[in-house]
Amino acid sequence: MRILAIAGSVARNSSNSRLLHSMAAATPCVDIQVWQALDQLPYFSPDADGSPQVTELRKAIAAADAVWIATPEYAGGMPGALKNALDWLVGSGELYGKRMVVMSAAPSEQRGGNARRWVEDVARMQGAVVLESFTVALPPGVTDVLQNAAAEKALTRALGALTQSEADSVAAQ
Repeated sequence: MRILAIAGSVARNSSNSRLLHSMAAATPCVDIQVWQALDQLPYFSPDADGSPQVTELRKAIAAADAVWIATPEYAGGMPGALKNALDWLVGSGELYGKRMVVMSAAPSEQRGGNARRWVEDVARMQGAVVLESFTVALPPGVTDVLQNAAAEKALTRALGALTQSEADSVAAQ
């Protein structure tokens, strides 16, 4: 299974980026590619063809079996850079039918819900199938041990959603 993981923050050491990297490191059985060129995308313009980075994003999503997005919540919604990336996928079809898990690393489990909802809505508008959405509590200054434990729980939950969707698909046939 090949998963493309996208952090919604352009900060290289953001809690959402660290979460995805920790999840990728926690399993050798699944190919999890963390895409980190969010800050290299040009502003979306429907009159433009994009850029090499836009082409890279589209190809990476097309090649993935599933997409995981981990996003912070900025001003009650998803960050503009993440929305820009999703806008570049409008009309090109890479998200159509793509299985997706949306998560947010935040100081508490009660936070991040608005950003996740925004991502879910935009992804569904483009045909993605959002299987799971949750917040991972990672308080500021969290130790590596607690970070890794939270990542393992998130990994189990995200892979469980993908496994369940495959089982449901087989049962429906």
